[in-house]
Amino acid sequence: MPGTQRDRGWKVKIRNLERTEEPHVTILWKTSSWRYNIRSPGFMDRRPDPSDVPEEVVAHIMKSMKTLREEWDRTHPQNPVESGDDR
Repeated sequence: MPGTQRDRGWKVKIRNLERTEEPHVTILWKTSSWRYNIRSPGFMDRRPDPSDVPEEVVAHIMKSMKTLREEWDRTHPQNPVESGDDR
């Protein structure tokens, strides 16, 4: 995370127990969390409201997409970002 957003408590994580779900990162802030798809970028849920996430956080995810996809594939090799349907 960029320093300003990190200092405000924003985090982006790939969680280990989500291996059967669509590849995504979890955006965390205080007690709220949003799932952001890294196969076809975009928010996966309507609640909490995605507009509550600062644009800088989403921009950082998009800038880091290659690294996030590689990390997802390393963590969840049975559910790679580029599935058989995407190749």
